[in-house]
Amino acid sequence: MSVGEICAIAVAVGAAAIALWSLAKLRQDTQSQQNADTGVQTRLLDQQSQVLGRLDGLAQTSAAMAGRVDELRRDVTAQLGTDRDRTDARLAHMDQTLAGALTQLRQDNTRQLDELRQTVDQKLTAAINEQLSVSFAQISRQLEAVYRGLGDMQNLAGSVGDLKRVLSGVKTRGILGEVQLGAILEDILAPSQYLENAATKPGSRDRVEYAVKLPVAQGDPVLLPIDAKFPGDTYVALLDAYDTGDKAQIAAAKKHLQDRILSEASDIASKYVAPPHTTAFGVLFVPFEGLYAEVVSLPGLLETLQRTYNVVVTGPSTMAALINSLALSYQTFELQQRTDEVLRILQAVKAELPRYQEALIKAKRQIDTASNTVESIITTRTNVMERKLRSIALPTQEGGAGSTAGSDPFELEGEEL
Repeated sequence: MSVGEICAIAVAVGAAAIALWSLAKLRQDTQSQQNADTGVQTRLLDQQSQVLGRLDGLAQTSAAMAGRVDELRRDVTAQLGTDRDRTDARLAHMDQTLAGALTQLRQDNTRQLDELRQTVDQKLTAAINEQLSVSFAQISRQLEAVYRGLGDMQNLAGSVGDLKRVLSGVKTRGILGEVQLGAILEDILAPSQYLENAATKPGSRDRVEYAVKLPVAQGDPVLLPIDAKFPGDTYVALLDAYDTGDKAQIAAAKKHLQDRILSEASDIASKYVAPPHTTAFGVLFVPFEGLYAEVVSLPGLLETLQRTYNVVVTGPSTMAALINSLALSYQTFELQQRTDEVLRILQAVKAELPRYQEALIKAKRQIDTASNTVESIITTRTNVMERKLRSIALPTQEGGAGSTAGSDPFELEGEEL
């Protein structure tokens, strides 16, 4: 059934409905007016008959249309069933096709993922192995360096322990300072310019470690006593106080160091300084620059040492400077000692100069005479030889060489000689 037929059925149904409504309306009007007009009633009856006839036609048409609609519904239902079956079949086929495609895609993806995983695993394994090899090699080298460093640190710790044991004894500390002082003197001065373990004070058995000989114009050299002191325990206590940061402990350690230096200076002044056999002052040598800096930094200590004890404190660098200045004084004294000798030599040269000049003049006259003689001999002999050479005639092709046969072309006449 087409859409036009459906619209026609709908119009017929609508017309039937309108007719029924008109009939009902007409009956109401007829009932109300049947008593008023008989003609109208008759006419209405006719109209009613017509309407009923039409209604019967419409009913038949409606029945036919209802049958047609039922047939159309059955056709539509059958068509829908067929379409549904066809659609279900297509959907089932599509599901099967999609399932197969998805299965194939899944398999392809799985295979590609496996290949990719295998490739990545191989490359990653190779890279990791290479990196691990490099890392292990580097770690091995670093561990070897660490082991060597640990060995060096152990050796250093042993050396520090040995040094600590050496520095812990008073005797060994004194030997350390004495050895360093001796090395400085040996590098700068000649062995004849200083004494070792010298008795500088007459009548005393005390011996200073080193005494430098200072030359004087007349008499024996004056000795400069130099004694090495190393208050190691006091210095270590001061360093420990610095590490703690306690001001009171630092001040106490500095006070103890100052008292120790004053005690050593008093010992040097009383045992080794004895003018005029020695200089008016002695030298206290400390073997470390750090210790020397601490001593110099103590307020008023250097002035007290110089004013009260006539002692000068030196470290390794200042001791080297002091010994260098003493070496220069040796050179100056040697120059002064040799001034008179140089003057005597100059006077002798001055006295000998006229005789030397006279001898030179005499030698010059003799040389002039000999030169004139040689010049005369050269001129005379040269002239004779030239005349003889000119008298020599070369032989000709005609045999005219007999004039010179048996003669010596180089024979010289007695008077010409």
